[in-house]
Amino acid sequence: MTLLEVTEDEAAGLARQFEATWRRPPTAAELEAMIDNYIRDEVLVREALALGLDQGDAVVRQRLVQKMQFLTESGAEAAVPDEAALQAHLDANAAIFARPARLAFDQVPFGDTAAARAALPALQGGADPAEFGVPSLLPARIPASPRQIVDGTFGNGFFDALAALPPGRWAGPVASGYGPHLVRVTEFAPRAVPPLDAIRDAVEADWRAEIRAQLREERLERLMSLYQVTRPDPAAVLAP
Repeated sequence: MTLLEVTEDEAAGLARQFEATWRRPPTAAELEAMIDNYIRDEVLVREALALGLDQGDAVVRQRLVQKMQFLTESGAEAAVPDEAALQAHLDANAAIFARPARLAFDQVPFGDTAAARAALPALQGGADPAEFGVPSLLPARIPASPRQIVDGTFGNGFFDALAALPPGRWAGPVASGYGPHLVRVTEFAPRAVPPLDAIRDAVEADWRAEIRAQLREERLERLMSLYQVTRPDPAAVLAP
């Protein structure tokens, strides 16, 4: 008869699982029931392995791969990066963390270019923008927005056209999908990488993901070195 021993450590692990789920420790009767279930499952698992039921099962295979990867990558979760490591990671991956350029502006839509040009001197002289232009559902004041939002509203190229204008002064006309506009750029922030203190959590998460990937590849290379692999020729396999 084969020995099946449930150790105190294994039972304690079952108790911890119960407490994590129910926010209280199990009673003696509940733990006894969990041990019974564990024993039944263990018997079924052992018998399934003895019958080779795990062989050729894609689900079992994938689960084993996942568990091996988890064991390999767990070291990344325990690693604590210092300030220099995080700053180096940010510097090396600046493109990932850079915030896109943004601009805010006021706009007045016109029915034609001539009308827009005629109104420009008045606006530059301090006239009320509400007195000019044609009725439109477009907002008169656009808050600081990235290219995706501006071009998505006014059409491709509108953001770049405004970014080239001097801020704080009415200018134009600038053409959009709705016609010509007179615009006044009120704020422009170029594309920039925030300081580490402002995005520390994001940088550390990305650093940890990179460490996990490195550990996974290094462990796999070590394991692969233990095997002499023979493999078929794909052309021969696919030959009719």
